[in-house]
Amino acid sequence: MSGSADQRQRADARRNSGAILDAAIRLLDAQPDASLDAIAGAAGVTRQTVYAHFPSREHLMTAVVRRITDEAVAAMDAAEPDRGSATDALLRVLEAGAQTAGRYPVLIQQIASLPASPQVDEERHAPVADRIDRVIRRGQASGEFDSGLPAGLLAAITIKIGHAVGEEVDAGRLSRAEAADALRTVLIRLLRPSGDHAGR
Repeated sequence: MSGSADQRQRADARRNSGAILDAAIRLLDAQPDASLDAIAGAAGVTRQTVYAHFPSREHLMTAVVRRITDEAVAAMDAAEPDRGSATDALLRVLEAGAQTAGRYPVLIQQIASLPASPQVDEERHAPVADRIDRVIRRGQASGEFDSGLPAGLLAAITIKIGHAVGEEVDAGRLSRAEAADALRTVLIRLLRPSGDHAGR
């Protein structure tokens, strides 16, 4: 195979893979039980092409998780985590991630229900946790956040709090504005140094 033909083949493969992922995300968010045949049809490729890129539904879901995570991380980076106070930066970063997740509510619930070992779950959250950890470390270095606990632990707790608040919104028990206020209050109480909560 010539070099140009090989390049064309790789470009076609990338396009097909991207089209399959786009279709899978769109279709699975509307129809969680959508078949691989339906995803292939929505992507404009054959079932065999889907299997050539993703040998099983599990492989496809792994790639879907990675795609959504990449999208969330890009949004978090665009939220300027190094600008302004650490508290404001952390809230911007969390909101950027939440807005990405909010575009795929059904699919995110489906992903959350997938069985995963603690190691796989940690790897799944690692890119997001790294961004949050970086903001928390900045706040600790400046004295804005308590440095008595490891930043990694605080990042993990922050993610769980964010999930809990998001679940309250999904259940209709909090509006998005109420959720944003609640998240700010809880994070300030969690992260601010002892004795620095008065009037907050």
